[in-house]
Amino acid sequence: MAFIVADSAELAREAAELVEVEYQPLPAVVDGQAALAADAPMIWEQAPGNLSFHVQRGDGDAVARAMAAAAHVVELEIVNNRVVVAPIEPRTGIARYDAASDTMDLQLAGQGLHGIRRQLAEFVFKVPLERIHLSAPDVGGGFGMKNFVYPEWVLLLWAARKLGRPVRWIADRAEEFVAGTQGRDIDARARLALDAGGRILALDVAMVANLGAYLSGNGPGASVIAASTAQGGVYDVPAIHVDVRGAFTNTVPVDAYRGAGKPEANYIIERAIEQAARVLGRDPADLRRQNLIAAFPHKTAMGMAIDSGGFVDNLDAALARSDKAGFAARREASRRAGKLRGIGVGCFLETSRGAPNEGAEVRFESDGQVTVAVGTESNGQGHETAYAQIAADRLGLPMQAFRYVQADTAAVKSGAGHGGARSMHMGGGAVVKAIDAVLAKARKLAAHLLQASEEELLFADGRFAVRGSDRSIDLLAVAQSARDAANLPDGMAPGLGEHVMNMTDVFTFPSGCHVAEVEIDRETGATSLVRYVAVDDYGRLINPLLTEGQVQGGVTQGIGQALLERTVYDPDSGQLTSGSFMDYALPRADDLPAFDIALIERPTLANPLGVKGSGQAGCIAAPQTVMAAILDALAQAGVDGIEMPATPERVWRALMKADV
Repeated sequence: MAFIVADSAELAREAAELVEVEYQPLPAVVDGQAALAADAPMIWEQAPGNLSFHVQRGDGDAVARAMAAAAHVVELEIVNNRVVVAPIEPRTGIARYDAASDTMDLQLAGQGLHGIRRQLAEFVFKVPLERIHLSAPDVGGGFGMKNFVYPEWVLLLWAARKLGRPVRWIADRAEEFVAGTQGRDIDARARLALDAGGRILALDVAMVANLGAYLSGNGPGASVIAASTAQGGVYDVPAIHVDVRGAFTNTVPVDAYRGAGKPEANYIIERAIEQAARVLGRDPADLRRQNLIAAFPHKTAMGMAIDSGGFVDNLDAALARSDKAGFAARREASRRAGKLRGIGVGCFLETSRGAPNEGAEVRFESDGQVTVAVGTESNGQGHETAYAQIAADRLGLPMQAFRYVQADTAAVKSGAGHGGARSMHMGGGAVVKAIDAVLAKARKLAAHLLQASEEELLFADGRFAVRGSDRSIDLLAVAQSARDAANLPDGMAPGLGEHVMNMTDVFTFPSGCHVAEVEIDRETGATSLVRYVAVDDYGRLINPLLTEGQVQGGVTQGIGQALLERTVYDPDSGQLTSGSFMDYALPRADDLPAFDIALIERPTLANPLGVKGSGQAGCIAAPQTVMAAILDALAQAGVDGIEMPATPERVWRALMKADV
């Protein structure tokens, strides 16, 4: 409504109080399903029926035939609740304008800076790319929501150019609740067909994605692309059909949030299998084992080529690690204490890549440092450590020799940022290729300096040595010589630096099996998560400690969605009623057990490092695992269904209804 610039935040707030707006109330609709009803209020004249898109993927005819021939068809409604992203650091930015060069500079707490700059330059300000410079400091979390162009970035640059002064903005939490993108919010109807022996024959999914009032930069991507290709999870499902409709509503726009469609897809198949196990009277773990993909490579019904995995082994290891055999005794102990105890198993498969292609540059600086500039961007993942480990291992130099550069459109030639657990897969692969190119140049120069052929040289521990002699030269000395054209062989340009594009669109497939145990207080509905086990495969591990940290963070966010988090809008006015942390609950340390995490290394051939990506997996696995445990506990009291989040009130109401 208004963008206020002042010499201090206090003055700006006082000025904001002077703004008076006359609003004309209009009918509102906040639910995606309700927005598509024939009598729903219209959000945009350009989108009749509030329908943004309608996409169908998969083989509908094959699914129909399988459903007709099936011995069992299980059907259920599934809600993936809307969540607030809430990174530790809110969005913030400082804009500057240089009149002499007519250039704009924006330092922001953002992700995917090259993409944001392109949109600002081409579609907003309509200036050449080089006229806009973006950089990001050490960003305190993003989880996808900071990947996009926001109105504040445009207005900061416009105001700095208009006023000829730097302009700073920091969002407060109230702003982030109503102006930052939100996540999830997909309602689904799933039908799962099985033969008489319990083998899955087909999966049919109809989804409605609540997109909010506007389309955010990648808004439809999570539901149309990611949630479609990930359908079926780790299971051998011969036929899949997905019907997706996007609905406009009077709510905050939805966009990518950690996992971005893959948590929703995995939650659907896992809940469907849980329901099938109840209908068939089967142990849920056994029904899973029967239907897990067991032979590789495997091509899914949605066209994804899975090169490797150990899905059956993951399940068996997780069950053993969680002491499922001893669960009956633990349940009995809980019963004597007046509590319901449940155990839940959940598997997951991630389609990990994000945007295709990524660049990296390796440069040898005059001060002896080696710069590694990568187009991916860390906001808490520890890339500055992991990339240095890769470079140190391949160049034979100490880690302190490396200078890591990211998130600066002037210092990094290209980049697609992070997202889709792509950084080590795409960016790490680019770093390896850049190092290989550097070493090829260095080998040629070292052979020239040592008066030997390239074939005679061995490279190890940062030195080139002539086989069978005591002649050698270290890599940094070669780099120093490369700066002087007089030292170079014919046809070689000065410097060892190389920028390389890793041109690939191949996916990797992190996977795993998680087991949760919960205790429920019958009197209050309070649910305690008492045990949590994860057995995960992320390919080759560059830094296991960083990987485990990523798993812990992702699992915690998934637990939050399962137990606590729910974004609520008033159905009549469309106003956000859970607009602060007084009304919106995030998991705290005392909500969590000590995680028991086992990391299994099964390298992939999709990239030279053998990595599969770990950044999103935890929140893909946790919701279905926790909900399976809750449903198992509630089944003892006659409760046959409950949706996320399983808050104490919801659990208590379900128990009271069952008692009636």
